[in-house]
Amino acid sequence: MAQAEPLVEASVTEARPHIQDLGIKIGQYQSGEWNAITDVPGVKVGHITIMEGTGDLIPGHGPVRTGATVIIPRDNVWHHKVPAGAFILNGTGEMTGLAWVAESGFLEYPIALTNTLNVPRVADGVMSWMIQQYPDIGIRDDTLTPVVAECDDSRLNDSQGRHVSPEDVVKALEEATSGPVAEGSVGAGTGMVSYQFKGGVGTASRVLPPEKGGYRVGVLVNANHGRRHEFTLAGVPVGRLYAEEEHTIAKEGAVTATPLHPKDFHLQKRQDSGSIIIILATDAPLDARQLVRLSKRATIGLARTGSISHHGSGDFVLAFSTGNSIPHYPKDPTFAMTHLADTHLNAIFQATVEVTEEAILNALLQATTVTGRDDRRYEAISIGQLRAILAAYPSTNSKE
Repeated sequence: MAQAEPLVEASVTEARPHIQDLGIKIGQYQSGEWNAITDVPGVKVGHITIMEGTGDLIPGHGPVRTGATVIIPRDNVWHHKVPAGAFILNGTGEMTGLAWVAESGFLEYPIALTNTLNVPRVADGVMSWMIQQYPDIGIRDDTLTPVVAECDDSRLNDSQGRHVSPEDVVKALEEATSGPVAEGSVGAGTGMVSYQFKGGVGTASRVLPPEKGGYRVGVLVNANHGRRHEFTLAGVPVGRLYAEEEHTIAKEGAVTATPLHPKDFHLQKRQDSGSIIIILATDAPLDARQLVRLSKRATIGLARTGSISHHGSGDFVLAFSTGNSIPHYPKDPTFAMTHLADTHLNAIFQATVEVTEEAILNALLQATTVTGRDDRRYEAISIGQLRAILAAYPSTNSKE
């Protein structure tokens, strides 16, 4: 992992909170221990972050602001597959391997997130790692079609350089762990921009009460979507109010966000071309059909942050369940699976909406300001300005 200062700047030297640190509770259910997708037992996450060089873009060489994030559903997922389902809200993007997920109803290898032009090299890394783990793949065993999801980071990164190598991906998989998950400008989120703030990786979880099954729902997002005026936080139109706050600060002569770089004006045509990848995990015993339904509910959480899923946006959701194990090559013609009744899904639907909304907010709050190629600078949302907006807005400032 290559990192150097001042490639990632402190965001006005502010501590970067999570949404709960601001005293805002999203929804009604409680978070897990780490408030992360890894609160679902067995799930592991790894990052590789690459930040090198400064100044003008030299295509194929840098500057580099990119990375990859991997999610391992469970140990030995090749032999103990997890039921899975997906939903594409808007398809201006790619998540490879979905045809087999849809056909089979399961997931049998890790999920990887990266930038658009790096998809083949990251897939190569996943395949190399899988072959290391299971040497019979492609010889006496089946082959694989990796699941790799992309978002475009070329606003900050030398995308043509395809700087994430297969070896980087193998390293991220080898170092993937349970426990707390790094968020913001890390891994696949290194070069992301969301609601025209610095975006990136975010995560959250919920644990249902015992009377509703005690199941866990976790999510990890890579947020690279939306326009400033759309951004909504807990019902507050923060994007519009933030712009007004910036205008007031500028009038008073204080330092504000870096204006649009002259080389950026051609990017105005691409402002709606962001994307978001949403990966859901649960230990509730759901089948593939139910996981497709769960994936659809995640888009409600996305909408609550203001997204309208623009024409040029790639909005992909993949959900998997560790609540059952599908054998690789079962000896017997049948095997047993536990199945949660559809009439008991509402609590899991609600938890899904809550974690998706919260993970997107955490991605924005945890992200740090990044200056990338051609000295383009995308500011992290100012926590000070955000606190002022929330304090002044009637619905968040009222006493109960």
